[in-house]
Amino acid sequence: MAENQEIENNYSASNIQVLEGLEAVRKRPAMYIGDISEKGLHHLINETVDNSIDEAMAGYCKNITVTLGQDGSCTVEDDGRGIPVDEHKKLHKSALEVVMTVLHAGGKFDKGSYKVSGGLHGVGVSCVNALSTHMISQVFRDGNIYQQEYEKGKPLYPVKIVGHTDKRGTRQQFWPDASIFTTTTFKWDIVANRMRELAFLNAGISIRLVDERPDPETGKTREQTFHAKDGLKEFVRYIDRHRQHLFDDVIYLKTEKQGVPIEVAIMYNTDYTENLHSYVNNINTIEGGTHVTGFRIALTRTLKNYADNDPQIAKQIEKAKIEIAGEDFREGLTAVISIKVAEPQFEGQTKTKLGNSEVAGAVQQAVGEALTNYLEEHPNEAKMICNKVILAATARIAARKARESVQRKTVMSGGGLPGKLADCSLKDPKETEIFLVEGDSAGGSAKQGRDRFHQAILPLRGKILNVEKVQRHRVFEAESVMNIIQSIGVRFGVDGEDDFEANTDKLRYDKIIIMTDADVDGSHIDTLIMTLFYRYMPRVIEQGHLYIATPPLYKCTFKNKVSEYCYTDQQRQAFLDKYGAGVEDKNIHTQRYKGLGEMNPEQLWETTMNPKTRLLKQVTIENAADADEVFSMLMGDDVEPRREFIEQNATYANIDA
Repeated sequence: MAENQEIENNYSASNIQVLEGLEAVRKRPAMYIGDISEKGLHHLINETVDNSIDEAMAGYCKNITVTLGQDGSCTVEDDGRGIPVDEHKKLHKSALEVVMTVLHAGGKFDKGSYKVSGGLHGVGVSCVNALSTHMISQVFRDGNIYQQEYEKGKPLYPVKIVGHTDKRGTRQQFWPDASIFTTTTFKWDIVANRMRELAFLNAGISIRLVDERPDPETGKTREQTFHAKDGLKEFVRYIDRHRQHLFDDVIYLKTEKQGVPIEVAIMYNTDYTENLHSYVNNINTIEGGTHVTGFRIALTRTLKNYADNDPQIAKQIEKAKIEIAGEDFREGLTAVISIKVAEPQFEGQTKTKLGNSEVAGAVQQAVGEALTNYLEEHPNEAKMICNKVILAATARIAARKARESVQRKTVMSGGGLPGKLADCSLKDPKETEIFLVEGDSAGGSAKQGRDRFHQAILPLRGKILNVEKVQRHRVFEAESVMNIIQSIGVRFGVDGEDDFEANTDKLRYDKIIIMTDADVDGSHIDTLIMTLFYRYMPRVIEQGHLYIATPPLYKCTFKNKVSEYCYTDQQRQAFLDKYGAGVEDKNIHTQRYKGLGEMNPEQLWETTMNPKTRLLKQVTIENAADADEVFSMLMGDDVEPRREFIEQNATYANIDA
């Protein structure tokens, strides 16, 4: 406590280091926040909340409140130490003004102030200020309320005292600039998912989310508080709540190795996929990295060592005539890894892959020790894990034989591509796309209406396999799955020991587009195919290749003179309002498309396939934990949460976008 008090007393303007100015932020905002669409807009909240989380990680903040205002603003308030307000010796102005108006200025760059800090881009609240039409910064410190206001990043007056208070902390309110962002409307679900995640990752803190905007349907406002006393233990249970547990225990560790704080929570379930979610300084490292490598090595070695030294299990493995590989230990595994690194080095396509080499050994040591202790102390659970591993190895071998059998048949038939595939004539993957089309009728129309030079068509016949509920070898035995895999050029078992890591080096198309009917059945097929890619070919999604086509719901015609395709009920109503005073009459005809097959080739091209006029939704894995939870719930056995999700989201949410 005395040490904390000393640091608190020493946290002043001298701790604020300046790296560079703000000039380019408004000119090139995407360089600093990723993009200027919905994703970039919500990144403003994340950057602001990250400062409060840094205070929490340093031990000074327990409560954070995020408020979405009716006036379009967002307010973030915490009970931390408060940004320093004394004069910065180098710039001769208040440290608060420096933090708010200079890029890369803040206590997180001074290792005496923060040992570790969150945030991916690290551009700080000054970037939020630069991209807001107006911002009000208040600091509760030393019994005073200090305030400064800004317009587009420029201060309107020097920092001044506007009142007195017993509180401490910082309050930031900002209004995003509509001249920069394509949308300035904050979405509850996006903000809530991130706040929930931060609460799980930082045990003990409370994050209160308030939406002062009345719900359009109910007229009510919303409020929710996120708090996880047990941190990752609660997180892994939350992620796994729609699955059947192999046993109810959470295998948990929280320690520090080689100067790296490490926290890991593990559960096993009866499903057939691995669900691994990793974080560095609260950043979701969706591409993994050295911490994930260390975890997997420790898991494999520890479980293999236990199996080899248990006479009964060793006898089972010998009887089954199998060799156990690394991925067998991860089938049915759900795990969350969270580490803190003082100076993380990120790499990969999305800059969310950890590259610090020293971390792998630290995580490997920590997980190895904790897992060894758990297995020794829980022999019944250990045997249940090992029995599942043996089944996984048996299924993996069966899956390899199934793939090899399909490949042999393909070679013997004289070609490497399915006969159902209508390929395009251009062979440059960067210039081509393939449509995965529901049904033969729609497939026929798509073949006739397509651009044969750039567009390939693969009709999907029969029932699409729900890969969430079957063992791996069943997936590769399914004709529909193998047709997709062979058509797009994804390969398995070419990167080393993991037979189920999809390799996209030979991908034959830049865009893989799922095209189904605009109804409930079509949405179900969309989800089945997305689940296949998410579980077995995640790199296709991560690299930005997977899309959903959007066929129109209606064709509206006025007096047989004016026709318009409407993709939503709102667009249809707008057409009626424009030509029919809000209701249908004898002058207006509305054709409801029940399926793609109802459209002739020209209509299908014009509405859904023409790159100049179509609407595509790109499938992303923005939040892997949330996506995993949604897929598990939608494709699992538990009916009630699936019904609730559909009822709440059917009219306005895109789970695929």
